Amino acid sequence: MDPVQAVGERIEQLLDEVEGREAAEELVHALMELYGAGLSRVLELAGDAVVARLADDELVRGLLILHDLHPLSTMERVTAALERVRPYLGTHAGDVELLGIGEDGVARLRLKGTCDGCPSSAVTVQQAIEREILTAAPEIAAIDVQGMVPDAGPGGRPLLPLEAVECPVPGGGR
Repeated sequence: MDPVQAVGERIEQLLDEVEGREAAEELVHALMELYGAGLSRVLELAGDAVVARLADDELVRGLLILHDLHPLSTMERVTAALERVRPYLGTHAGDVELLGIGEDGVARLRLKGTCDGCPSSAVTVQQAIEREILTAAPEIAAIDVQGMVPDAGPGGRPLLPLEAVECPVPGGGR
């Protein structure tokens, strides 16, 4: 869990414990507006090169996304995440296509290709894609992957638990 998300969850916990929750929520929103405005001004003063470096930092990236100040759109960040995962997908004889991101925050993808003979490939590939996308764009509500065929053995049961399977493809994860 990224640091911004962890703090957000802690704030929610504290708000649940506070009597007069509405006033506490209003206070949190006012503070977020203040810090968002300050962060926006810092970015204006910093210039594009510094903003790009800041956007690459895990903690700052989360803050920029939280305040809708990241220099790249969600679509651009998801596209870049898929580019980073493509070499791994290639080891599984696969690729992925971004179909779009709905207003509901769901990223829709289409998986192409397979990893013949690798019983854990579908789960492994899906986890790799999800990890990259959610790191780059934590605001994504869900990921819908078309073309993902559940790996199953005789009778439709999973072949092995994921943790117990090693993929025979070089550099291919579990």
